[in-house]
Amino acid sequence: MSRRTERVGEEIRSELARLLREEVSDPRVGLVTLTRVDLAPDMRNARVYWSRVQERGGGNEPEDDQRAEAGLASAAGFLRRRLAQLLPTKRVPELRFRHDPSLALGSDTLALLREIAADAEPAEDADGEVASDE
Repeated sequence: MSRRTERVGEEIRSELARLLREEVSDPRVGLVTLTRVDLAPDMRNARVYWSRVQERGGGNEPEDDQRAEAGLASAAGFLRRRLAQLLPTKRVPELRFRHDPSLALGSDTLALLREIAADAEPAEDADGEVASDE
């Protein structure tokens, strides 16, 4: 990617995040995070990668991801029109949304590391001293 496409891609990501937060009211979309935008060199197509924010205590269900993907696909035309009004470019790319599981995988990895660290901590006895394995 050239510097220009990277810069325009980042501007698109920023504006899309704001539009999703402030103007898209589709409940299927929910809380999504846009992780990156890959823009074609001719700027006709943009692949927008997103991840869903997990709710506390709830898992990341595939059905919820599918609903969010459908909501984003449904809003793509509206978002493209709004980008045309906001961006000073001749061309506004066609938006294609793709799920990015990296945030969920990172969260799962951190949870496993915390679990391992908790299991590895030495136990204290009643006097507050660390018990030895001798």
